[in-house]
Amino acid sequence: MLVKGKKNMAENIITIRENLVGGNKTLSKVTDDVLGVMERKPTKLWWFGFIIALTALGTGFIAVVYQVRTGIGTWGLNKTVGWAFDITNFVFWVGIGHAGTLISAILFLFRQKWRTSINRSAEAMTIFAVMCAGIFPLIHMGRPWLAHWALPYPNFRGPLWVNFRSPLAWDVFAISTYLIISAVFWYIGMIPDLATVRDRVTNKFKKFIFNFLSLGWDGSSRTWHRYETVYGLLAGLATPLVVSVHTIVSFDFATSSIPGWHTTTFPPYFVSGAVFSGFAMVLTLMLIARKTLKLEDYITRKHVDNMTKVIILTGGIVTLSYATEFFMAWYSGNGYEQFVFINRALGPFAWAYWIMLSINLIVPQFFWFKKLRRNLIIVFILSLFINVGMWFERFVIIVTSLHRDFLPSSWAMYKPSIIEIGTLVGSFGLFFTLFLLFIRFMPMISIGEIKSVLHYKGSHGGKK
Repeated sequence: MLVKGKKNMAENIITIRENLVGGNKTLSKVTDDVLGVMERKPTKLWWFGFIIALTALGTGFIAVVYQVRTGIGTWGLNKTVGWAFDITNFVFWVGIGHAGTLISAILFLFRQKWRTSINRSAEAMTIFAVMCAGIFPLIHMGRPWLAHWALPYPNFRGPLWVNFRSPLAWDVFAISTYLIISAVFWYIGMIPDLATVRDRVTNKFKKFIFNFLSLGWDGSSRTWHRYETVYGLLAGLATPLVVSVHTIVSFDFATSSIPGWHTTTFPPYFVSGAVFSGFAMVLTLMLIARKTLKLEDYITRKHVDNMTKVIILTGGIVTLSYATEFFMAWYSGNGYEQFVFINRALGPFAWAYWIMLSINLIVPQFFWFKKLRRNLIIVFILSLFINVGMWFERFVIIVTSLHRDFLPSSWAMYKPSIIEIGTLVGSFGLFFTLFLLFIRFMPMISIGEIKSVLHYKGSHGGKK
C-alpha cells in the first residue's frame, strides 16, 4: 500500500521547468564539451571573425595614435558641442558591462540557477567593455601619458591634487573600481576550471601556466568551502557596483545646469538602460557562440527566454523614463527645458531621436510573446536593434542638449569626424578581439556550476 501510494504521488508530480542542461549529460561529458572548445583547433569561422576584429582594432589604433599626436582638434567638436561622440561611446560601453555583474553577482545572491551557463562569458564581457570605455576619457585628457595624475596618491607636485568636484575624476574612480572588482570576481570564479584544465593538458608550458593560475587548487571539501565563501563575499561586494557605477556616470550630466540633463531621474534611468543594453549584448554574443561552438545543450532556449524577460522589465523602465522626462519638462513650466525636448523630437537631430524611441520603445514589446522569445533568429535580430537603439539614446541625450545653447548666436551643428568614427570602430575591434581570444584560451562556461545544476528542474505537485 505504501509503495503504491508513493507511485501515485510520483505520477501526480508535474514538471514545470525544463532542464537547464539538455542532452542528458554526464559529469565527464560536461567537462569534455566545455574544454573541447579550447582543445580543438580554431575553426575557419573563428579565424574569419578574429581577422575582422583585429582589422577593426588596427583601424582604431591608427585613429587614436593620430589624434594623440595631432590633438583633440581632429574631433568634429565646436564651441557649443564640447564632447559628443566619444562620451556617447564611453557611456555606451559602461552600460554594456552592467549585465555581466548583474548575471554573476545579483542573480547568484538570489540563487537563480539559470545564470550558470552564461555567467562566465558575461563576466568576461564586462571586463572587456569597461576596458573599451576607459579608452575615451584617456583620449579626452589630451595628454594620456599623464593619466596617472587623475589618481589621488602622494606626489611631489606641491598643492596640485585631484579635483574631486570634476566628473572626470568621478569616472576614473568608478571605472577603475568596477574593473578591479569585476576582474577579481571573474578570476576567482575560474579557479576550479583552471585546475581542471591543468590536469588535462599535456604540454609542459600550458601545464605550468594553468598550474600557476589555479593557485594550487586540490578540489578538497575544505578548498571548496573556502572558495564558496570568498565567491559569495565578492558577489556581495560587486552587487552595489551595478547601481553605483552608472549612477556616477549619470552624475556627469545630472549635476550640471544644462536643460535636458539636470534631473533626478538620471541615476535609475541610466542604470536600467545599462542593464537593458547589457543583456542585449549578452544575447548577441551567446547566440553566436551557441551556434558556432555547438553549445546548444548548455545555452538553451530557457536561458534566452529568461534574458528576454529581463529586457522586458528594464525596457519598460527606460520607456517610463522617456515619458517622465517629457512630463516634467511640461509640468515644470521651464521654457528652456521644454525647448530641449521639443528640439529633440522636431529639431535637426529628430532622425536620431525617432530611431532611439522607435527601437527602445517598440522592440522589447515583441518579447511579450513566448513564440518570439523562443525563436532564436528573431531574438538575435532584436538584440542587435536594441544595441543600436541604446547607442542612439546616449547620442541624443548628449548632442541635442548641447547643440542649441541659451544664445541662438552659439547654436552649432555637430558631425563626427572620420577619426571619431575610426575610434568607435576600434573599440568594437578591441572588444571582439578580446572576447574571441577568451573563448579560445579560457573555459567560457563554468564547469563546476553547470555540474551542480545538471539535472535541476522545478516540480509542482498536482494532477496531470
